[in-house]
Amino acid sequence: MAKNLNKAAWDALIKKDRADRPAAKWGMKPFLDYLDVVKEDSSVAKLAHARIYDNILKPGVRHITENADSHTQKLYKPDDNMYVYDFFAEEFFGIEKTVSQIVRYFHGAAMKGEESRQVLYLMGPVGSGKSSLAERLHRGLEDSDPIYALAGCPMFEEPLHLVPRHLRKQFEEALGVKIEGDLCPVCRNHLKKGWEDKGEGINVKPGEYEQFPVVMVEFSKRARVGIGVVPPVDPNNQDTSVLIGSEDISKLDMYSEGDPRVLELNGMLNVGNRGIVEFIEVFKNEIEYLHCMITATQEKSIPAPGRHGNVYVDEAIIAHSNEAEWNKFKADHTNEAILDRIVVVKVPYNLRLSEEVKIYQKIIRYSDFRAHIAPHTLEIASTFGILSRLETSGKCDLMTKLKIYNGEEVIEKGKTKKVDVQELKEATKREGMSGISTRFIMKALDNALSDNKKGNCINPISVREAMINMVKEADLSDDTRKQYLEFLQDTLHKEYLELLEKEITKAFVFSYQEQAEGLFQNYLDHAEAYVNKTKVKDRNTKEELVPDEKFLKSIEEQVAIIGSAADGFRQEVISYLWAANRRGQKIDFRSYEPLKEAIEKKLMTSVRDLTRVITKARMRDEEQSEKYDAMVKNLLENGYCKSCVDVVLKYAANNLWKD
Repeated sequence: MAKNLNKAAWDALIKKDRADRPAAKWGMKPFLDYLDVVKEDSSVAKLAHARIYDNILKPGVRHITENADSHTQKLYKPDDNMYVYDFFAEEFFGIEKTVSQIVRYFHGAAMKGEESRQVLYLMGPVGSGKSSLAERLHRGLEDSDPIYALAGCPMFEEPLHLVPRHLRKQFEEALGVKIEGDLCPVCRNHLKKGWEDKGEGINVKPGEYEQFPVVMVEFSKRARVGIGVVPPVDPNNQDTSVLIGSEDISKLDMYSEGDPRVLELNGMLNVGNRGIVEFIEVFKNEIEYLHCMITATQEKSIPAPGRHGNVYVDEAIIAHSNEAEWNKFKADHTNEAILDRIVVVKVPYNLRLSEEVKIYQKIIRYSDFRAHIAPHTLEIASTFGILSRLETSGKCDLMTKLKIYNGEEVIEKGKTKKVDVQELKEATKREGMSGISTRFIMKALDNALSDNKKGNCINPISVREAMINMVKEADLSDDTRKQYLEFLQDTLHKEYLELLEKEITKAFVFSYQEQAEGLFQNYLDHAEAYVNKTKVKDRNTKEELVPDEKFLKSIEEQVAIIGSAADGFRQEVISYLWAANRRGQKIDFRSYEPLKEAIEKKLMTSVRDLTRVITKARMRDEEQSEKYDAMVKNLLENGYCKSCVDVVLKYAANNLWKD
């Protein structure tokens, strides 16, 4: 429909939107009209923390296991106190604990608890998402409903500040709200001396606060309305006017130094009133800046420039920096007063593989990256990133730890490795607080594409090579560089070969899914008969047969189940699947991880027997050519392009099935 709009239609659409906006409908009305609005809905007068908390909750909240994938359901239990907030869910992955702590802070602050007088401080490594979390809160305000404010106020303050102190108790009881704060010097001067707006036809006589005009304003970062951002300032040229505004010296010829009309309340703590103020790399600022920040949150006031007393502010203050700056600041005992007024929330790197892949998918989705990405490319790159962030453990190797953190079942000798995720995490000190950043991985993807302009395609092999070159050139310690190269050249190499072998098997074996399911059902029939000491009824001839132990062993030996261990394995398979069926779960060859791995490996042996087909031999008979073409067709249907099919098959030929 929008494509067919002509000039007149565009004009009508724009005018209708402008007229329908709440601020346009309200226009400018006297304070008495605003009192009716508050009487009807007291939430319009809520404070900044409550407004942000409501913004977070509005899109929806659900328990982390609700509608979750199987991996997430294995990591969390229904009684775990962990929730997904849709406000953050589409942009942030694998940091549910961090998000929960942020929400807890705003919840406490919304109830006017101690958090409402403390700074929310996000601490973490570069590229972990600290700035992005703050930015998401900014956009939440910009997307929220407009607020009512006093006309002409440089700080867009709450109109209820007009109510005199001696009448506030009566107003609070009538309106059902708590009135906090006082008029800024500019509005106080307007009220004292009267105020006139000829354009709107409003004339407020001195002291007539009931006629003071009220407008609606929308939060806007660009327009500096309710959202302030304080970047680190040059220590040699720091001026608190960046935070609290200044006096316009050009007006001192007309007004006295104490006249509010000389004030320029345009500092970031003024701008962020009713909303949020973000301090970037906060500890790079001088201590005077930090004291001003703490006063704003602890005392709810900031000094006005010159001789104008203090100005009330209602704002959430968020600060962030990296861990090194935090440790340096914390080590100075003279900063204890500031430290006591800070709520620290760690923002570590994500440690879940499936969530890390989503991070790059999101970044690519919002970028102009248009190259073809071969299957498993992002998975391999993400694996390197997470391996670099993990701490070693005596209970398992890092690759196993990565899989357990991802909710995967790790099979050893036909059994699922039993390692408690929570115990692994509790045994670490700084896991996720160092390692490879998401920016490093994205640069590797860009570099891999730059090296393959002609193919316009990246794959796990080219990306791994790009990461190897970047690690060699990076400013790293010798031990770290050695460890990273070991991850890339050994661990990831083996991991990708396993993935690739399964991928080619699925593409090569005719009706892979059906064959896997056939093996699964056949195994179940014979294993159940073996365990129950009964016979197997042939599905076609109805003939009763003795359980085929040779067939059972051919499956079990794929996961190193041999000898006496076979009896226990068969019993476990039947018990597990019987319990799953009783719970109403769908049963297929993927249901029990050890058996799934055994069946997949069994199918892989059929590929190894036909290496000449895979390795693209010079001389291939007609049957082999047909199988090769069918395999390539399946790979193309599974997400590969012609360029990366050639690359991965050559890689497989050189590494998987050497004669």
